[in-house]
Amino acid sequence: MSSTAATSPPPLTPRPRFGDRSYGRRSSYLLFVLPALVVIVAVIIFPWIYTVFMSFHDWQVGARRIWVGLDNYGELLNDLRFRAAVGRTFVYTVLAVALPVGLGTIAAILFHQEFPFRGLFRGIFILPMIATPVAIALVWTMMYHPQLGVLNYLLSLVGLPPSLWVYAPDTVIPSLVLVETWQWTPLVMLIVLGGLASLPVEPLESAVVDGAGTWRIYRDIILPMTLPFLMVAVVLRTIDSLKAFDTIFAITQGGPGTASETINIYLYLQAFSFFRIGHASAVVVVFFVIVVACSLALLIVRQRTKWS
Repeated sequence: MSSTAATSPPPLTPRPRFGDRSYGRRSSYLLFVLPALVVIVAVIIFPWIYTVFMSFHDWQVGARRIWVGLDNYGELLNDLRFRAAVGRTFVYTVLAVALPVGLGTIAAILFHQEFPFRGLFRGIFILPMIATPVAIALVWTMMYHPQLGVLNYLLSLVGLPPSLWVYAPDTVIPSLVLVETWQWTPLVMLIVLGGLASLPVEPLESAVVDGAGTWRIYRDIILPMTLPFLMVAVVLRTIDSLKAFDTIFAITQGGPGTASETINIYLYLQAFSFFRIGHASAVVVVFFVIVVACSLALLIVRQRTKWS
């Protein structure tokens, strides 16, 4: 009897039925989740599905909507202006990621040291990150003015010739990257600084006891251990740089000509200047695929980054 009782399966719990207390509790949970689901469907899922649907149509504001299938995507592949905007976006993204990450890492190492008024200097350093992008764009537009801008005045003080900055096709992208670097280097500094503050001290103490120099400690110990935090900064900056719009549009509107026209600027002009809603919807879909692909690639690299 005892062996039979020990091996008998546990009694099955009956499924909750309508009117049971457990069923009522589960229903109450659904009531709490339902508002969030409604918001997600209304704000994210439905607009995205409708955008994909519109990308298969030729529709200009005020005209009749016509089904064209994949013609909008074929037109994008053959559109030299769109292809140039894609290439320009990647160039801008690489520069706007590399410079803030490099300078932010150096700033984090400096601010990690002990020195007087360190907290004050940290607060001053992160001020550009607090300002709004449009306000920053207006200030830098005045600074970039060829005749009245302070940057050309500073160049004259050191004997360098003036530059056209955002008013020349050859210098407009580096000039816009300079604004991006000035604004978002503090963000990278904060991320890396948090990583430095969380590092274990045992490897560093062992390296000092073994007689390792400062450069070797940073190169062989601190940098590999902060690599996961650097990858977080790279992922955030890449996504943000790919979607950059407000600063570029406020300073150049995509000019001179199309020299600073990124995908977002191209999209804005197609939708709100030329009113080609179907074509602009196809640009949105392609742009979404590009952003997702880049994000997934960086996240895979981030997952494979381990502390040494």
